[in-house]
This record gives sequence, C-alpha cells and structure tokens, in this order.
Amino acid sequence: MQLSTRGRYAVMAMVDLATRQTLGCECGPVCLAEIAARQRLSQAYLEQLFGRLRRAGLVGSARGPGGGYRLARSSEAIAIADIVAAVDEPTHATREEGPDTEGQTRCQTRDLWEELGRQIQFFLKGVTLADVVAGRVVGRAVPLDADRRLAAE
Repeated sequence: MQLSTRGRYAVMAMVDLATRQTLGCECGPVCLAEIAARQRLSQAYLEQLFGRLRRAGLVGSARGPGGGYRLARSSEAIAIADIVAAVDEPTHATREEGPDTEGQTRCQTRDLWEELGRQIQFFLKGVTLADVVAGRVVGRAVPLDADRRLAAE
C-alpha cells in the first residue's frame, strides 16, 4: 500500500523542519520557501498542508519578516501517524463500501485489507519524527511469530 502525495509530502516537510530544529538551528522559524526548495516541493501545496498541521497543533507559526514554522511539540512527541492524520490522509487499504445489506455479499478480501490498514496505522503510531531524523526506522517492522521461526531455521 502506498500513501498519497499529501501524506508523504507532509511527512517529508515535517522531517525537514524537525531536522533543522534538532541540529540546533538558532535561525528562528523555518519558512516554507526553504523547505520547498530543499525537498523540491510546491510552496503553495506546503502552505495548504501546514495550515492543516497548524490546526492539528503539530506546528506553530510566526508571521512577518523572519516568520515561518516551528514544531509545536518535541520531535519525540510527534508520531508519523499524527502527521498523516492531520492532513486527512486515510490509511485504509479497502475501497469505501456501504453497509452490508440483504442480498449483498461482502468482498472476501475485505478483512485482509482492513487488517493491513490497522498494521500500517500501528507502525506509523510507533515511529516518531525523532526516530526518522535519527535514522532509527530500519528494522522496526516486526515479523510475526511464524516468520521468526522460519527465519531461525
């Protein structure tokens, strides 16, 4: 499953912002033009995303000359799932269907895709901005017990 550009761009921009703050940049708030240039993203699109991120309490903004954005909380306190949810990015792997009615059969693979969506959500909740900035993401996927036994053989 792949997230849409909205979720991926929001995560990229927030990681950029967190990196600037983690490196101890004392230059004040970071302007979106800088993030857009570094990440090769549209500044207009980032403005839309950062409006949503601000309303969700993930970033704070300062207007005027020298203005820009800062993380509203520490990077350790912001899960990637928080960012994705803030920009209204669904993590559902199923197509939207109405409630089952008499005579309709439920898609046989629906439970599979719903469970995949839950696993993605669990994973994104367990990874923070600080983890991404520090390079602590590789190896975070946890194999099921059966996979562990197979790997040990």
